[in-house]
Order: sequence, then structure tokens, then C-alpha cells
Amino acid sequence: MVKRFFKTGPGQYGEGDVFLGIKVPQSRQIAKKYISLPFNQVKILLDSIIHEERLVALLILVRKYAHGSDKEKSDIVRFYLDNLKQINNWDLVDLSAPNILGSFLMESDRSLLYKLVKSGNIWERRIAILATMQFIKNGELSDTLKLASMLLRDDHDLIHKAVGWMLREVGKRDLALEETFLDKHYRVMPRTTLRYAIERFTERKKRQYMKIIR
Repeated sequence: MVKRFFKTGPGQYGEGDVFLGIKVPQSRQIAKKYISLPFNQVKILLDSIIHEERLVALLILVRKYAHGSDKEKSDIVRFYLDNLKQINNWDLVDLSAPNILGSFLMESDRSLLYKLVKSGNIWERRIAILATMQFIKNGELSDTLKLASMLLRDDHDLIHKAVGWMLREVGKRDLALEETFLDKHYRVMPRTTLRYAIERFTERKKRQYMKIIR
């Protein structure tokens, strides 16, 4: 079941990933227990072929970041960026990118996201858009919309879903702004993106948008 959920079949995005079946709350408890694990030991977990070991490594980094000094946070982000190749499934991205990279870039130059969004690696593109969740929570919506517009012609379903999700989050803070974006881009927007973006709309408005998209 887990393997189907994370698409681990031949040629699929999670091919070769090994799962133990440990649930996220259990992984969080393990990460909490080992928050003091040094980077070299976290690296061993992050290099593992076992999905949950990589997840625990990232959850440790998230906790370290939340409790770290400015210097420690900078070191964690550098370590995170040095190991992007190991952040290679959607849950690994979603549980780490907003809380590490997004948090750090709240007070830093965000040009990195505009490099990642152009990457040929799906996970780096997803990291770019998911990192902006932290911006949205703080009422900063412009980077999300700029990055979303750059990803509207992406060919991967997981990017379509991520962009739609972030647009929906924008709409929770500023519905008019989300609708303005949708009105401008609906002609090229994948149906999956639109469905995610309008999830909280009224049924009448949903029908209107779904009629006009190709």
C-alpha cells in the first residue's frame, strides 16, 4: 500500500525507495529524542535507502533549526542544501522545505528559490514552491505567485498539486488576489492545479472555473 502511495514502481518517481511502514508521528518522536545528533550522524540517516530514516534525519534538522541560534540555523541550511539529492520524495520535501529553507529565507535573499524552480529535478522545483508556505504564513504572498507562474507549464503532476496547494493557501489570506491570479492564468493552468486551487471555493464558482479551463 505504502509503495503504491509513494509510486515506487519501475520508472516511477520513487523507484527503489525502501519503506519500513513507520508512521510520521512515530518518526517525529524519534527525531525529538535524537535532536542532539551531530551532522555526521544525521548524514548517515539522510544517505540511507530507507525512506523513514531519511525522514527522521530531516525531522531532526527541522527541530534543530527551530531551537538553534542564528549560526546554527545557517549551518543547518547549508547542510540541507548540500544534501538536496537525498530529499527525494514529496513528503520529505513538504515536511522540511517550509520549516528550514522557507524560515531561513524569511530574512534572506530569496534568489535561490528562483534558481531551484528552474531545476531539472522535480524535488528541487517542489522545494522552491513549498518553501514559500512560510512566507504565506507571514502574509508575504508575492514570491508564491511569481514562482507559481513559472511552474504552470511544468509537466509533472506533483508540481501541479504543489502549485495548486500553495495557491489555495494564498487564497486563505487574500481570496481576491488568488482569483486575480487564476483569471490571468487559467488558460494554461493544468486541471489538477486548478482543482487544488479552488478547493475552498463555492460550488458555483468551482463550476465556473472548471468550465473555462481547457
